[in-house]
Amino acid sequence: MNTHLFSRVLVANRGEIAIRIFRALSELNIRTVCVYSKEDKYSFFRMKADESYMLAPDKGPLDAYLDIENIIRIAREQKVDAIHPGYGFLAENPDFVDACDKAGIVFIGPSRVSMEAIGDKISSKQIAAECEVPTIPGVGHAVATVEEMLDIASTVGYPVILKASNGGGGRGMRVVRSPEEMPRVFGEAMEESRKAFGDESLFLEKYLHNPKHIEVQILGDAYGNIVHLFDRDCSVQRRHQKIIEYAPAFSVSSGTRQKIFDSALKIARHVNYKNAGTMEFLVDADENYYFIEVNPRIQVEHTCTEMVTGIDIVHAQIRIAEGFPLDSTEIAIPNQNSVECHGYSIQARVTTENPGNNFTPDTGRINVYRSGSGFGIRLDGGNSGAGSMILPYYDSLLLKIISHDRTFLGSVRKLKRSLRELRVRGVHTNVPFLMNCLNHQVFMDGKCSTNFIADTPSLFQLAKSQDRGTKLMDFIGNIIVNGKTKDKPIFAEPIPPKFTPAPGLKGARDEFLRLGAGAF
Repeated sequence: MNTHLFSRVLVANRGEIAIRIFRALSELNIRTVCVYSKEDKYSFFRMKADESYMLAPDKGPLDAYLDIENIIRIAREQKVDAIHPGYGFLAENPDFVDACDKAGIVFIGPSRVSMEAIGDKISSKQIAAECEVPTIPGVGHAVATVEEMLDIASTVGYPVILKASNGGGGRGMRVVRSPEEMPRVFGEAMEESRKAFGDESLFLEKYLHNPKHIEVQILGDAYGNIVHLFDRDCSVQRRHQKIIEYAPAFSVSSGTRQKIFDSALKIARHVNYKNAGTMEFLVDADENYYFIEVNPRIQVEHTCTEMVTGIDIVHAQIRIAEGFPLDSTEIAIPNQNSVECHGYSIQARVTTENPGNNFTPDTGRINVYRSGSGFGIRLDGGNSGAGSMILPYYDSLLLKIISHDRTFLGSVRKLKRSLRELRVRGVHTNVPFLMNCLNHQVFMDGKCSTNFIADTPSLFQLAKSQDRGTKLMDFIGNIIVNGKTKDKPIFAEPIPPKFTPAPGLKGARDEFLRLGAGAF
């Protein structure tokens, strides 16, 4: 066993995942190094690191985090041992892995070989076929022209779905229901893929009606040991973006779940996968399951798995990168049977979006922030605090609330209680929409498909926040600063109700004694 303990680790990311990784590193007594764009100068995650360094100020807000050369330069100057990419940005970029290797810096993630083999959706489907794992009918290569895409779609049959080859997070995915839609949708998907991943490669699959989206968390070390950490149900999605996830995927039968676990391990072993990764599957109404992709990185929803297994996945990532095997005392996973699932966990993604205005991202300063914690609640926040600025350049994720309980309905109750306690003022959030989802019987039964939101218009009947506290503060502030004048009244003069007692009685108390409580 060849191990090398890290003393300094750079996190090449921002927001809540950067904070999540900083915390894990701090618990392991590893010094944390942060990089940030000029737009993120005052962002909350910067304050959580031991050291922070600005990325190239001449780069745009997104390009700064994609600048491999500059990130490696900072890492070398600060003599870091390793880089953790988080998710998004450079997390699935083989060139970044290469750059780390050439600089003598450990990349906390899979090797370039593994990443190229299964990080690309097209090649991962080919590997699944080699492992005799079922995949969705479609095409196994990148399609360059709309004419070729039309030919393939006519063979597969509509509806079809276009996907970015190097995609993730729902970006570059578009459903096409007729040949007439194909040219427009093809162009939109290609453009989104280019902007998000720097690659225009698209492929096509048959679109399944009302499937469940199930994913399996994988951990592998450098010595060939690979285990799964059970599954998650990520079916609650809007336009292919996950909103609520939970573990385990209890509404799928145990027999089908075991087949999915076995398939996930088979693919991971085929490529000798190392570090954390996620194997994703779709399960139709007849419980036929299909492999769709691998995410060779930590995922937003890894928290659910941590809560039900008790395994810190980010800790494990770091220790595996240091050279420790799964069965070492530092990771403590001697075999598959040692991984147990306890209870149920749900994660809700609180975003700064306005669900009443087609989920338009909102920006501005948070004036009030109060979170709802307590027993069975975990909070993973990014820019979460009074005074924080929500910028227009990045993902709108504000906070992840994760509940855990011995029963699924208990976990639902805890999550709803936390959301009710949450107070965010200054920007819109999607909390009313999340509450509608959690209150719906289909969700409570665990029977959501990926079309749950699209097929349930009642979810968009949103309760409006009364925001009494802010209104009261505004009123008092206005009185203190401006005073109350006849020229500028704040409210109309109060008119007290009139009471006319019965003949011979003096007032309300006499009337109360005469009539009694009920009649009064």
